[in-house]
Amino acid sequence: MGRTSGREISNPVWFARDGEKLCLVPVRGSDSDWYKNVLKTPTIRLAAEGKQFNETVTPTSNAAKVEQILEKFRVKYGARDVEAYYPKQDVAVEVPLA
Repeated sequence: MGRTSGREISNPVWFARDGEKLCLVPVRGSDSDWYKNVLKTPTIRLAAEGKQFNETVTPTSNAAKVEQILEKFRVKYGARDVEAYYPKQDVAVEVPLA
C-alpha cells in the first residue's frame, strides 16, 4: 500500500531465497518508495504462478546483512546485472516463507 495514498501498488521484483525466507532488494535502495512503504507498513502481498499471499516482512539496513543478501543476488543473477540494476545497495527486505 502506498504510505500516503493507501492504494495498492504492484511491482515486479527479483528475489533470492535464503532457507525459509525470500530476500528482496529495492532497486533504488532506501530511496525506493516501496521500501519507504514497507517501513511504514511492513506487510506485502506476493503473487507468483497464480498464488498470492500476504506476509509481514523484516526490512534491514544492517550493512553485513544487506551484503549477504546482495551476494545471493549476484550468484543468482550475475554480479554485473546486480551492479547495473541496483545502484544504491543500502537496504534489503526479508520475507518469511513458513
